[in-house]
Amino acid sequence: MTRFAHNGRIQIAFEDLGGAGGDPLLLVTGLGTTRFWWPDGLVGELVRRRFHVVAYDQRDAGQSTRLPDRRVGSPLSALLRRAAPAYSAEDLTDDAVAVLDALGWERAHLFGYSMGGLVAQRTAIRHPERVQTLTTSSAVPSDAKGLSVLRYLRLAPLPRFARLHHPETPQGNLALAVAVARILASPGQHIDERDVREFVQKETANQVASFRDRKAQGRQIGATWHGGPLARIAAPTLVLHGEHDPLLRVAAARDITAAVPGARLRTLPGVGHFLARDIWATYANELRALADRADEQPPTVAHG
Repeated sequence: MTRFAHNGRIQIAFEDLGGAGGDPLLLVTGLGTTRFWWPDGLVGELVRRRFHVVAYDQRDAGQSTRLPDRRVGSPLSALLRRAAPAYSAEDLTDDAVAVLDALGWERAHLFGYSMGGLVAQRTAIRHPERVQTLTTSSAVPSDAKGLSVLRYLRLAPLPRFARLHHPETPQGNLALAVAVARILASPGQHIDERDVREFVQKETANQVASFRDRKAQGRQIGATWHGGPLARIAAPTLVLHGEHDPLLRVAAARDITAAVPGARLRTLPGVGHFLARDIWATYANELRALADRADEQPPTVAHG
């Protein structure tokens, strides 16, 4: 059942995915996708490892508030341009905290994937008292800005994204989702309709298709950060990254790990930028181990 949190005039849609009574875990989704893109199989693995799992739609995606249209261009041009953003990166972190408030969670474990990893990093910086542990996966470092982000990007997939054109029908949405997933998967990995059908069916049932809205994606990625550096993160931190990620270089994960005090890096051979079924159990095990280690450790003090 969809519920809503509020950050001022912004309404944030979220959903309880199960595991009540377990450790609170907030899933932070990536650019242009929605909470429906978290695979049921991964959520099930997390619930079985004693997490209470909640996912939400970032602003400008899914059932959350859409901002007024603004000429921001493609996501890449929005990243590189110095035009006034539609909102700040701080706003995105405050949206996550609004969900915690609506749930009555004083603190939670955060798991952010892709752009969601970036938002999760910044939430741990801006709201350290609300973050119990941080897991950032397939993400760029929060400290990277503007042109410096390009050193982490693999540019080859970008023209492939630009060439994707499918009719706005249920079958067209499914074909588009398959095409996006294939671009994000590791080379040689087989992706077909089974891997994305559940996402598309959920979005169709809720009358959303955020992965089509490039203007909204441009507004999301154009949000500028004025907060502190990664060195200020006090939460126990895990950095995950696929060694065959076709979109982001492993150097992104290494730099996050180097910047965050005490962070642990786990790279995964054969893994790309797509949450494929063969990594669900591994990811869930890593999050459980991080949470268990955090329970055993005394609180840390951030520096920076």
